[in-house]
Amino acid sequence: MMVMSVKQPWAELIARGEKTIEIRTHEILHRGPLLIVSMKRPNVWVTGCAIAVVNLVDCRPMVMADEEAALDEWFPGANAWVLKDPRRTEPIPFMSRFGVYTVRVSPHRLGIQI
Repeated sequence: MMVMSVKQPWAELIARGEKTIEIRTHEILHRGPLLIVSMKRPNVWVTGCAIAVVNLVDCRPMVMADEEAALDEWFPGANAWVLKDPRRTEPIPFMSRFGVYTVRVSPHRLGIQI
């Protein structure tokens, strides 16, 4: 499964469905399930754990109109990763890394269906 490590409070806001665009400086070709892992710092809410699975449905250049969904400001070179259908997972400890990476984990272990 593809994994995206996200700092808090952004990871929690993605899990709640309040943040539907993640801003990244690079593009991604992957579409489909994306496991959200909260980074260990800052130590607020649940950290160092898988907390949600979302569907990555688009990756495109960010425009100013995306600021509300991203809960952040546009900047030159920003890409909007469009996220849909957040599903909470069991909070399973995960070693977070920067960027996007792949892990072997079953949906059953996460307590969700894909």
